[in-house]
Amino acid sequence: MLSKIKSLAETLAPRLIEIRRHLHAHPELSGQEHQTAAYVAGVLSSCGLRVREAVGKVGVVGELGGGSDPRLLAIRTDMDALPIQERTTLDYASRQSGVMHACGHDVHTTVGLGTAMVLAQLGEPLPGRVRFLFQPAEELAQGANWMVQDGVMDEVSAILSLHVYPSILAGKVGIRYGALTAAADDLEIVIIGESGHGARPHEAVDAIWIAAQVITTLQQAISRTQNPLRPVVLSIGKIEGGRAPNVIADRVTLLGTVRSLHPETREQLPDWIQQIVTGICQSYGASFEVNYRRGVPSVQNDLALTQILESAVAEAWGSDCIQMLLEPSLGAEDFSVYLDHAPGSMFRLGVGHLDKPNYPLHHPQFNVDESAILTGVVTMATAAYKYWQQQSSAHH
Repeated sequence: MLSKIKSLAETLAPRLIEIRRHLHAHPELSGQEHQTAAYVAGVLSSCGLRVREAVGKVGVVGELGGGSDPRLLAIRTDMDALPIQERTTLDYASRQSGVMHACGHDVHTTVGLGTAMVLAQLGEPLPGRVRFLFQPAEELAQGANWMVQDGVMDEVSAILSLHVYPSILAGKVGIRYGALTAAADDLEIVIIGESGHGARPHEAVDAIWIAAQVITTLQQAISRTQNPLRPVVLSIGKIEGGRAPNVIADRVTLLGTVRSLHPETREQLPDWIQQIVTGICQSYGASFEVNYRRGVPSVQNDLALTQILESAVAEAWGSDCIQMLLEPSLGAEDFSVYLDHAPGSMFRLGVGHLDKPNYPLHHPQFNVDESAILTGVVTMATAAYKYWQQQSSAHH
């Protein structure tokens, strides 16, 4: 079966590169992926999949198979681009001013389509069903919630996904057991003091000075009160406050992001922040509000499914093409939302060039080695096939 998957994928490779270049030239922002979704639905329909559109606002779902195995495998790829002005010299560079596939979601969508095309053309029915999820708005960390609310995880027994990685060379696949990405939460702290003349600070309550204490103490307290083996990153990215140079500020708003890997650590972060802010503000007579909003959880790769991915890479490409990822990323990925409903695993697809600079994700000159598309499709299709071969021990 592997040789059949490989030869189908190799035959399709030029078509897949065309698809990817079309998507790259016509990027759409999160929640606005109407043309992309219509294009994806067209390709899926032409391969004979059962297609539903406008799922999760502008998402697309395609289904294939229906053998005797009751297990349903989902494969999720995302479709949105970023508000970045492309600065590559590619002849298929973005035609949409200020919008670019700088995160490789054009490649993800193409791998999802390629996997569907290969599995649809195998010439024999699949043992079970596959459901392809083409998700909008990953960059806003909203799309997965929209999809789940529309029932895409009903009956799903397992889910697979991928993300391109420019620091891994094309032809290689990054595999990671356990935590792959961090939980990302939003933080807003409002400090309310009392205004006064800049020359008479003792008659006022200086919200800017108190905000400075809060920021410094939060950063220092991480190193002294949080387990150093369980990373927490708290970054304040925006400060607003004050009216004039000689007037003591009565109100300051701090906005930031909080990243963590361990669910237990994440659970206690809101209280920990609240305690620190309370202590400082009470000492200096200010009042405050702390608004902690939970974003997406951490992606935790399932052991059995990660083993399937690893063996799929080894069988398809040889074990020297596996790159074991020793560390997680503190970036966030809303693939984690699906994992509340079924076990899953995400692999990192190497897209790095051997002979030219590899710009990071979200960079205006980000560019992939397109040979990676074949690697991704064969890996995903092989893993899907292997999923049903696993004995009923893998039943969830």
